[in-house]
Amino acid sequence: MSGSGTTRRPVDTHGDPLTFAVSGLMAEPPGTIRDYDIDRVDVDPGEGLRLTEPVSGTLRLSRTNRGLLLDARLQTALAGECARCLRPVVTPVKVRIRDEVLPSIDLASGQPVPLEEDGDPEAPRLTDHHELELRPLVAEAISLQEPIAPLCEPDCPGLCPECGQRLEPGHVHDDAPIDPRLEALKAFRVDGDGESG
Repeated sequence: MSGSGTTRRPVDTHGDPLTFAVSGLMAEPPGTIRDYDIDRVDVDPGEGLRLTEPVSGTLRLSRTNRGLLLDARLQTALAGECARCLRPVVTPVKVRIRDEVLPSIDLASGQPVPLEEDGDPEAPRLTDHHELELRPLVAEAISLQEPIAPLCEPDCPGLCPECGQRLEPGHVHDDAPIDPRLEALKAFRVDGDGESG
């Protein structure tokens, strides 16, 4: 087992279903593969985003000559509101994360592994205890999938500029009451004579 029992972290990190102890895999020859199921894991994507369902999918870890190649295929759904009529919208999200994760500690010597001279300082690395912390990579991948202008339906008609109601088929004003949120706008007059300054 190449000393995997001496490199385990305290129980608190092993409670995270998106943290994987990979010291055993790191001791295997290049080409060795491990597959994992990710089943309904709660993730906070940050930046004011909210998921409407947990993250599920699969993770494949392949041993390379330098570290691990990760290939995660995940799905979830983001909560939002329609860009035209402001109704709640749920956007299905599928993400694929492919990256090479490098060790930060040499498994055999226990010495730090320096970053290669031309290496990316932002490249993901295993923890000092030979663990892959997938959670930040998942959160980032989901946040990048946030739609710019989600719609409740492709031809959403939007809101009426007069009353603020959704422009449903057959929408008419007659003497319909004005949306209370727009009532204050009635006090404004647009004419050059009444300007003060």
